[in-house]
Amino acid sequence: ITALQMDMKITGVSAQLLQEALEQAKAGRLQILEILREAIPEPRAEVSDYAPRVEVLKIPKDKIGMLIGPGGKTINALQEQFGVNISVEDDGTVFVAGEGSVSRDAAGAINGMMKDVEAGEIYNGKVVKTTNFGAFVELTPGRDGLVHISRLAPGKQRVERVEDVVNEGDLIKVRVLEIDKQNRISLEKLEG
Repeated sequence: ITALQMDMKITGVSAQLLQEALEQAKAGRLQILEILREAIPEPRAEVSDYAPRVEVLKIPKDKIGMLIGPGGKTINALQEQFGVNISVEDDGTVFVAGEGSVSRDAAGAINGMMKDVEAGEIYNGKVVKTTNFGAFVELTPGRDGLVHISRLAPGKQRVERVEDVVNEGDLIKVRVLEIDKQNRISLEKLEG
């Protein structure tokens, strides 16, 4: 109880009546707590899978645009993929809300996106587009690289058509060869 208004009646509320009301309220609260204790003797170790959860993470301000993507494409894709709501503040604070573990999974994907891609790293990526000169592979949500047609087959084997080796939707293993000054990522396909 944070406040009481004792002047509601013309003559006011007596201190005796107030004391009786507080004692009855206390007895009622204790009775409710006892019934709850019988039903649930101790707090659950885990929150229900159906309980909403919010993950809060911090990303660099200069990567907010990468998370949102052109026209909101990247953030909308993440929300749809994981079934979460994502809110980004101007200072780089990101709130990911969803049921069960999906908010944690989405936060993990966002953290993965924020990681800088470096030459020599190996990724299992998804082919998102094929062209006559190579295949674009999604390394993390919103981060694609190009496997040039000359880098699709092992050794120096010549490939006539990109689709002879990979198709959209394929999962392939790639290595980052370089990232140029325009932040374009060059890849090579690995076996496996």
